[in-house]
Amino acid sequence: MNYYIITYGCQVNHSDSERIATVLEKMGYKITLKLDKANLVVVNMCSIRQSAVDRIFGQSQKFNKLKTLNPKLKTLLTGCILKNDFKKFKNHFDFILSKNTLSHWPKILKEKGSLIQPRQINKSDCQYLKIKPKYSNNFSACVPISIGCNNFCSYCVVPYLRGPLACRPYKNILKEAKNLIKKGFKEIWLLGENVNDYHSQKINFAKLLKITAGLNGNFWLRFTSPNPKDFSDELIDVIAKCKKITHYLNLPVQSGDNKILKRMNRNYTIEKYKNLVKKIRKKIPDITLSTDVIVGFPGETRKQFENTVKLFKQIKFDMAYIAKYSPRPQTTALKLKDNVSKKEKKRREKVLFEILKETAQDQNKKYIGKTVEVLNNKTKGRFLIGKTKTYKTVKFQAPSSKFQNLIGQFVKVKIIDAMPWGLKGELI
Repeated sequence: MNYYIITYGCQVNHSDSERIATVLEKMGYKITLKLDKANLVVVNMCSIRQSAVDRIFGQSQKFNKLKTLNPKLKTLLTGCILKNDFKKFKNHFDFILSKNTLSHWPKILKEKGSLIQPRQINKSDCQYLKIKPKYSNNFSACVPISIGCNNFCSYCVVPYLRGPLACRPYKNILKEAKNLIKKGFKEIWLLGENVNDYHSQKINFAKLLKITAGLNGNFWLRFTSPNPKDFSDELIDVIAKCKKITHYLNLPVQSGDNKILKRMNRNYTIEKYKNLVKKIRKKIPDITLSTDVIVGFPGETRKQFENTVKLFKQIKFDMAYIAKYSPRPQTTALKLKDNVSKKEKKRREKVLFEILKETAQDQNKKYIGKTVEVLNNKTKGRFLIGKTKTYKTVKFQAPSSKFQNLIGQFVKVKIIDAMPWGLKGELI
């Protein structure tokens, strides 16, 4: 029996898929890279945006064609599933299962067919994180430190889907990290919907980061994603002082206007955000800074959008993930009138993208002539592609005989050219 997993969304979902793979392989399934060879297709769903849900619905209709060729094919939907989406998908999947019930999947999947409506989550459940993941490679791993979120941003469904914040015991996190380092992993990502809200006994996120970075071994430590409102001076100091913690930070701002931020329930002001960035850049001058932003939030005027434009020009982000607002059921923003047209949202997205393209190019030019350490993660044609400690993408050539041996290894590369979305280098 073969299985095929399709994962949508963030690194948290990818980490969950690795645990799903463990459960399936204990049942006797083997992974296949070809969809038409699968006996079981698992779709790990993301519900953050309506566009993501629509893509999955389109994918599910393709499965019906596959079933005509393979009547024994079973399909399973999991991940972040809203009640409304359950109604939409229940006739298109054989199973709809919560990840919180992962340890019970073997029993459920042995049945001829079963639909389980995702329960309303009243309390987050970290129990499935005890399942050892089948890591997708042998050099970079994601380690979830918490599930759920207490922030209730008005546009976000996460607290309704994953429940309130629940943190893994810090000793469990350290045990997983130690095992990864022992196996030779070079990069560890600590994950959570809001990582800097982490707490376990007397250990907050800054202390967890410091302890993990203090483990013996040759590795980089990354994390994502923090909320600006919880970003402490203690955390800045830890990042600045611990050599293994990479100088890359995704710091979601979402909007450059205070009134919109308040409507989003973000609980910080633009003034606080800019002051935070100033402190971070003072302590960590080579930091790569990315952000998330939503354009066309209900009621966002052109003037309010221009405040976001102004912020982009002032901060000069290295990267930004720009999303057009889409209404989601169960969120408080659904009560607000979605009064910015699709055309205007697209225009605003393009305006920010053009500013980003320029600032990203300027930031990358600073690397020309420098020698950087790169962790290689894939090949593309005649090139190796990897990431710097500051999470810059680097493309360079190497002898074809060395290609596979260099995947998952640290190498020194001299940067010879810069583009907005990456660097070109020469292997030293």
